[in-house]
Amino acid sequence: MIRRKRPWCDNSGRLSLLKLAVFIALFLPGARTVLSYPLDALGARPLNEAIHQFGLWGFRFLLISLTITPASQVLQFPRLILVRRMIGVAAAAYIAIHFSLYVGDQMFDLAKVASEVVLRIYLTIGFVALLGLAALAATSTDAMVRRLGGRRWSRLHQTVYVIAILAAIHYFMQRKLEVYEPTVTAGLLLWLLSYRLVLRVGSARRRLQVWAIFLLGAAAGLATAAGEAVYFRLVMGVDPALILSANLTLDVGLRPGWVVFAIGLAMTALAAGRDLAKRQPARLRPA
Repeated sequence: MIRRKRPWCDNSGRLSLLKLAVFIALFLPGARTVLSYPLDALGARPLNEAIHQFGLWGFRFLLISLTITPASQVLQFPRLILVRRMIGVAAAAYIAIHFSLYVGDQMFDLAKVASEVVLRIYLTIGFVALLGLAALAATSTDAMVRRLGGRRWSRLHQTVYVIAILAAIHYFMQRKLEVYEPTVTAGLLLWLLSYRLVLRVGSARRRLQVWAIFLLGAAAGLATAAGEAVYFRLVMGVDPALILSANLTLDVGLRPGWVVFAIGLAMTALAAGRDLAKRQPARLRPA
């Protein structure tokens, strides 16, 4: 008889408080949206808002799953990897609910849904991302790793980077002019992908140095500000210099580029703090 491992247990079958806490947390955004629906707390178009909320949290969970690897390296806390798969599967589930609610909003007219997916490019991109996430979720089990083989499984799951880019594009196009959060998330995605690229090119097996993490955050922040300027130039014809100058003042609030830089700075501080904490015991030893 095959004994299935519960999602809140570690590889040895023992209860993991980390996995249990994350498992519970993954249900909270969806539960909040579901409970808000009958309470008329989702605005004038509750179903449409529920669609957006599930899609948004699906994308957020996807980004969080991509954050696990650099965070485990920066914090030197490898046990974080235990929750990466769980968060990735949750992202796929939220996106699946997002699409299912959209089908319901179309009165379950599958012919209309299919035509919308084909004719509207942002829906086409989102649907491709959904199919990709579904494939990754379906092959996320240990049994599928053994069946596919480690190398084939790894190659398949590396497509998550392409899927994340497609999801970011879908998010941008769906929000149209309200692109503050899509710009921030695009900047964070750039940081996450750049971290992996620099790690691979630099042949650093464990993690990047503190100075490299700082420079990566600064570069991602600048790229986010430049991307915001280009976007408003292409979509609204706004002079890029105006957008870039807005990033030099707080009169219009904290711009996405600064948010991305601040998150990169926080990662730098965590890496520096972790290094300092590891050196401290050695300094306290008696001569």
